[in-house]
Amino acid sequence: MRLDMMTWRDVDARINAGAAIMLPVGSTEQHGPMGMIGTDTICAQSVAERAADITGAIVAPSLAYTPAPFNTAFAGTVSLSAETFELVASEVLSGLLSQGFLGVFVMNGHGANLDPLRRATAKLGAGRVQIQSWWDMPRADALRKSLYGPWEGMHATPSEVAMTQALHGALPPLDAATPPTPLSAKFIAAHAGDKHGPPDEHRSDFPDGRVGSHSALATPQDGAELLRLASEDAAQAFVEFQTALHPTFHS
Repeated sequence: MRLDMMTWRDVDARINAGAAIMLPVGSTEQHGPMGMIGTDTICAQSVAERAADITGAIVAPSLAYTPAPFNTAFAGTVSLSAETFELVASEVLSGLLSQGFLGVFVMNGHGANLDPLRRATAKLGAGRVQIQSWWDMPRADALRKSLYGPWEGMHATPSEVAMTQALHGALPPLDAATPPTPLSAKFIAAHAGDKHGPPDEHRSDFPDGRVGSHSALATPQDGAELLRLASEDAAQAFVEFQTALHPTFHS
């Protein structure tokens, strides 16, 4: 159930009954030769909405403008500074809580969001915000690792591309058909959380936009299964979150 398609009286009744809310958070950035600019937001919002179909949860409008400074040398990327995004996220989270929602379950789709989200959350009441990245959902995580192994890489991953294919169709692979340069374990550890270099340097190092990810391994069929597993796991996690805040809650 989408917040933006409800009336204020509908929302008021849900708040009075005791409800948490889901907040998808993505990005607007390049995702390689065959990945959609809105991939991170599409994935986060779709997982949240399908989890809401299972649980009856409310889903707030997605936050789609977030930090992606390393990708701004690629056309279509729009980035907020980490400081600005932290302020925006803090105001959105506190606004939802001040409206009366018991808690906010953040469904995240972009690695660079995590540190600012954690800082924003630290300013709010303990336990009232839970941050969950869709790729960390247990069964979806196991499947993407099984399907792609090291070719999952770090950006324009086949798992996220596959999910967008399941939802909106596949784009031509173009030069993504050629495997990228594999990443070392040292590189992955040093750059976790999208800690990449300046835009021009990043584009020089990864000229087609992929960071160790073999996007062309994606298929709509795999994307549909990843979406199903992530959504079901998200639904379970949301119910546990909601129940901890409101023990009489029933999905």
